[in-house]
Amino acid sequence: MVEVTRDLTHDGSQGGPATPRAVGAVWALLILNTLGSAGAQTVIPLPRSLIQMVTMGSLVSAFALALVLNLRLRIRPSAHLFLLTLLLVLSVISSAHLESGFGALFRCFRLALFVGTLWLLSRWWDGGETFVRHHIRAYSAVLASVAAGLVVSPGAAMPELYGGRLVGALWPLTPPQIGQYAAVIIGLTVLLLLGGRTTRGSAAAVIVPSFVLLALTHTRTATLGLILGLALAIGSLVLTSAAARRFFTRAVLCAAVAAVALGSLLQAWFLRGQSQENFSSLTGRAKVWDALLAAPRTTTEQVFGAGLGDKSFGGLPIDNSWLAVYNEQGLAGVAIVAAIIIVLGGVALLRPPSLARACAIFLIGYCAIASYTEAGLGDASPYLLHLTVAAGLLAAPAPALAARVPQPAVQRSEVS
Repeated sequence: MVEVTRDLTHDGSQGGPATPRAVGAVWALLILNTLGSAGAQTVIPLPRSLIQMVTMGSLVSAFALALVLNLRLRIRPSAHLFLLTLLLVLSVISSAHLESGFGALFRCFRLALFVGTLWLLSRWWDGGETFVRHHIRAYSAVLASVAAGLVVSPGAAMPELYGGRLVGALWPLTPPQIGQYAAVIIGLTVLLLLGGRTTRGSAAAVIVPSFVLLALTHTRTATLGLILGLALAIGSLVLTSAAARRFFTRAVLCAAVAAVALGSLLQAWFLRGQSQENFSSLTGRAKVWDALLAAPRTTTEQVFGAGLGDKSFGGLPIDNSWLAVYNEQGLAGVAIVAAIIIVLGGVALLRPPSLARACAIFLIGYCAIASYTEAGLGDASPYLLHLTVAAGLLAAPAPALAARVPQPAVQRSEVS
């Protein structure tokens, strides 16, 4: 998948100093760090300690490489990075009491390296699509490993333990993770195609296999996030892009036809064979949420939380970003995370219509939708990487770029 998307992932930015190729390597290392160490059984058993060593080593390597690339520490301050730094400080404060054990301080150290690397990379944020392409390329490589695992061992890739849903057979990835990665690169690739930034062949090489993998995961959150996120993003382009209007019209017609012709099949896929009670409780998530909210807490715990943990409560995953943040970083953490979403969304709404704005809206919308049934907004995670790409897309062009290329001309070229 990586080879056939060479055209799609080629850096097509115009004007200004070129972004070093090594920046893409830093981004790939950050993504590797956020893949996690818990998941399905792989074809070749991988000790969790080895996986954690690889993921943590990738983060240290990313920070070191970013520092080498930016030895003069040239950064572009932004509200997004300021809020992430504030979240880091709060995490250290909440974890200092060691209610979550020494692991909380280790997670704070990991978050510090993560945020520090983003600060170092901010030098290359210019409102262009460079990081979108890095994002697509890195996650395409992850999905290629998932597809390879499916070919090598179909039984291990779709185990009964997960109800026959697709998992990572070469690297321990869960169905929601795979669904998230597939949905995000599908959405971004569709938008690049509508903006004339890639060819149909290159886009199809990413979209088609990613859509197949998404369907095999039976991940409802990722599917809804993709649909609603694209609707918001394309809606922001319909007044200025004929291609967006055509795509929107065709998508509505196809959805109507599919709803009539394949209604029962789509319903069966969506329910995944669950009972009505299990479906209404969001696969048991609601019970964990009720227990978390009912648990007694001191005033300090309510405001600052219990410290960074493994996003679980009572041994069960929380699977809700807002409740996970409330549990670990308190109401103060919830306020900071909400501010990140609100600030990025507000800036996106104030920008004139463009491809960069549409991609940012898609990523912000996807993260906001997924936050209801997935955790990750309060710690180093793919969701913070998605939002960071959105922040880079919404950044003002660097002075050298703005002087070389008139802004109106850039905007006209972004929307076909």
